[in-house]
Amino acid sequence: MSPPTGLLLAAGAGRRMGRPKALVELHGRPLLVRALEALRAGGCDPLVVVLGAAAEEAAALVPDGVRVVVAADWAEGMGASLRAGLAALSGAATAALVHLVDLPGIGAPVIARLVEAAAHVPDVLARAAYGGVPGHPVLLGRAHWDAVRAAAVGDAGARTYLAGHPALRLVECGDLATPDDVDTPEALSRFDDPR
Repeated sequence: MSPPTGLLLAAGAGRRMGRPKALVELHGRPLLVRALEALRAGGCDPLVVVLGAAAEEAAALVPDGVRVVVAADWAEGMGASLRAGLAALSGAATAALVHLVDLPGIGAPVIARLVEAAAHVPDVLARAAYGGVPGHPVLLGRAHWDAVRAAAVGDAGARTYLAGHPALRLVECGDLATPDDVDTPEALSRFDDPR
């Protein structure tokens, strides 16, 4: 089976951060670039990024070979970005590994573990868990895309679809990463603290 497409959601305005999180830097590198590098190093191919707020500025940071999709209705929330991203995937894609731009602690090892979960399961439905608590990224086999798009409203993304789905497999990644998001400058500064 071919590797999953890496789908990065990076469209939000980052109101609590004070600017779009795709543009925010951690250790001198934009969160957008860090997330795309994690997807590629973890085994996703091809890569697609969904932009919205400051799309032109963010698009200038996107490396060659990564497809950019702009969600015109990005202000509606993460659901709009997820719908736009899934709708843009090629007919050859068998699964999408959905990652969020504001999770810099989730690197290639987590992505690789989820990619492995998709290796022999055509209609995979899996998500990373940390200490048994469901988190991100989420791996969606193609058979789930239409239903996920229908359920993706507001900031819920795929949450409603995934909740209690009998096929959902949790892939424990607590030994590999810290799943904390960076929604505010304070959160970013704590993440940046080497202690």
